[in-house]
Amino acid sequence: MTEPLWTPDAARLARARLTAFASTVEPAAGADVAGDYHALHRWSVTAPEAFWRALWDFAGVIGDAGDTVLLDGDRFPGARWFPDAQLNFAENLLRHRGPQPAIVSLLENGERRVLSRDELYGEVAAVAVALRGAGVGPGDRVAGFLPNVPEAVIAMLAAASLGALWTSCSPDFGVNGVLDRFGQVRPKVLFAVDGYYYNGKTIDCLPRVAEIAAAIDGIEQLVVVPVLGAADPAAAVPSARCWTEFREPAAGAIAFERLPFDHPLYALYSSGTTGVPKCIVHGAGGTLLQHLKEHQLHTDLGEGDVFFYFTTCGWMMWNWLVSGLASGATLVLYDGSPFAADGRMLLDAIDREGITVFGTSAKYIAALEKAGHRPRQSHDLGSLRTMLSTGSPLSPEQYDYVYRDFKADLCLSSISGGTDIVSCFVGGCPVLPVYRGEIQAAGLGMAVAVWNEAGEAVTEEKGELVCTRPFPSCPLGFWNDPDGDRFRAAYFDRWPGVWAHGDYAEVTAHGGFIIHGRSDAVLNPGGVRIGTAEIYRQVERVEEVLESVVIGQRRDDDVRVVLFVVLRPGVELDEALAARIRAVIRENATPRHVPAKILAVPDIPRTISGKLAELAVRSTVHGEPVKNTDALANPGALAAFRDRPELAD
Repeated sequence: MTEPLWTPDAARLARARLTAFASTVEPAAGADVAGDYHALHRWSVTAPEAFWRALWDFAGVIGDAGDTVLLDGDRFPGARWFPDAQLNFAENLLRHRGPQPAIVSLLENGERRVLSRDELYGEVAAVAVALRGAGVGPGDRVAGFLPNVPEAVIAMLAAASLGALWTSCSPDFGVNGVLDRFGQVRPKVLFAVDGYYYNGKTIDCLPRVAEIAAAIDGIEQLVVVPVLGAADPAAAVPSARCWTEFREPAAGAIAFERLPFDHPLYALYSSGTTGVPKCIVHGAGGTLLQHLKEHQLHTDLGEGDVFFYFTTCGWMMWNWLVSGLASGATLVLYDGSPFAADGRMLLDAIDREGITVFGTSAKYIAALEKAGHRPRQSHDLGSLRTMLSTGSPLSPEQYDYVYRDFKADLCLSSISGGTDIVSCFVGGCPVLPVYRGEIQAAGLGMAVAVWNEAGEAVTEEKGELVCTRPFPSCPLGFWNDPDGDRFRAAYFDRWPGVWAHGDYAEVTAHGGFIIHGRSDAVLNPGGVRIGTAEIYRQVERVEEVLESVVIGQRRDDDVRVVLFVVLRPGVELDEALAARIRAVIRENATPRHVPAKILAVPDIPRTISGKLAELAVRSTVHGEPVKNTDALANPGALAAFRDRPELAD
C-alpha cells in the first residue's frame, strides 16, 4: 500500500479538537469513533440529528437551538434543520472580545492595519447603527463592491447583525458583471471602494461605481470606502457618502436580531461564464454550523490561530475565511497580487504574522514551483501547521513540492465543495494521514459518494460526486425562483433526492477522494471519459509549460483532445517539445489522454475567482458565442483560441 506523505504524531492527535469532539460523542455513537475517523463519519451521516446537535453544543453556538434538529429528513431538497432555533450569525462571529488582534489587513503597497477584537466590535456597532438609520432591517439586501479589506468584513457583520442579506463581489469585476449579480437582488445599500492596488498598479473604481449605482434600481444609500484616500467621493459619484461620515462612532452595544436558523444570510453567485450567474441564497444557521465544523474539526482552528486564505470578496472562500472569527482565530486579509515582491509577498506574511493555517490555490502552488521558489530555504515557516488548497485539483507533483520545498511536518489539506454549498463536501482531516494526490476524507455529516452512470456507489472508479442525504448548508434556493424549479434542475434532476455536484471524482482505497475535473468539461474521445485534471497533472511535469487548458473538439462524429499551453518566455512550441509533452502524458496516463493537437497561446482565460474557463475556451474553438465574458478576469485571452487554422484539419 502507498506510504503516506505525512502522518499526525501522537501529540497532535491528542490535542486535536476533532479528537475531543469524537470523545464527547462516543457514548451516543456506541462505537469506537474516537480512534476511527471513518467510523465517526458513518455515525455522523446515519445519525444526523445527534451529530449536528452535538456539534452545536461542542462549538458553543450562541442562540436557542430549540427541541427539534431535523424535520422532513427524508426530503432532499426540503429537509428543515433546527426549525425552532433562533440565532444571529454576526453575534456568533463577534463573541470573542478583548485586546487580541481580530484582523490584520495587508495591502500590496505595504500598508498594514490591525483591528483588535474590541475595535472590530466597535466598528461593526458604528456601521450597524448607520444601516439601521438608513432603514435596513431583516430581509433587506446590502451589497459590497469591495476589495479584501476590514471594511468588507465590518459591513457584512453589520448587515448580518440586523438580519439583512449580504452579497459582494470584488472590484475587478466589470460593470456588466456587477449588474448581472447585484441587479438580481437590488440592494438597499451599496458599499463600494474608490480603488485598489494590484500588480504594481493603482486602479480607480469611482467611474464604474457611478455607473453601477445609476443602473441598479432600489439603491437608497451609496457608501464609498476610501482605500486610495478619495477625500470627496461625492464629487465623482453623486449622492455618495464617505465611509467615515456614514458610520456612527457613538454607537454602543450591538442589538443583534436573533432570527430563524434558515433566515437568509448570503447571496453568492456561480461563475456565470455560460450565462447570467445563478444567485444562490444561503441561510445563517446552516452556514454558521458548517463553517464551525470545517474550521474546528477539519482544520483544527481555534483560539490563538492566525488564519489566512488568499481570496477576494467575489469568491466563497472569503465568506469561509471570515467565519474563522467565530472560532477565535486572528484573520489575515490580503488584497493585491499573490505574486507581488517577486512572489515572496505571501511567504513573507507567514513568518511576519505567524500564520498557522495558510490557504491558497493549486495555481499559486504550481506557479511558485515553476518560478523556482524553495520556501523552506528562504523562510522560517515555523508557525505554519496546516496548508489548505482549493479552486482546482491539487496534483500529486504539487504534494511532492509542498513536502519537499515547504515543510515536511505539515497537514496539507486539499478541500473541495463550492459556492453552491458555501463549504466543502470533501476536505482535510487533522487526525488522518495525507496521501499523495488525495483529498483526505469526506466531511462529517456529508453523505458523499461517487456514483457510476447506473447510480451505483463505486470505489477506485471514476464517476459523479454525489451527496445522498440532506445537510444544513444546502442552499435555501435561487433568488427569483419561487417554485424551486431552477434549483432542483441544477442539482437534483439526474437522480431525484440526490445532490449531483458536477465533479468527476474517485474514492480511493484509503477513503480519500480525487477530483478529476468538472463533469461538464469531461473529455470523451472514442467514448472514453477523461477528466481534464488527469491531463493537467501530467503537463505540469513539463518544465517549459507554465499553465495549460485542455478541451474536447468535436470532429468527424467524435471528439479529439486539444491542449493549449502557455510557455516560459523565450520557449517555442516546436515538434520536439510537443513530442515530449505527448510522451509525458502517454507514459503517466494512457494513449487516450494524448492530445491530437497541441497549440501555444499567450494567456489562458480564467474566471475572476481564478478558475480555468474550460467551457468558454471550448465554445470559442467551436465558433459558438461565450454568453458572459464579463465573468472572466481576462476575456481578451479568448482571441487566441478563435479561428485557429491548426484546428480546421
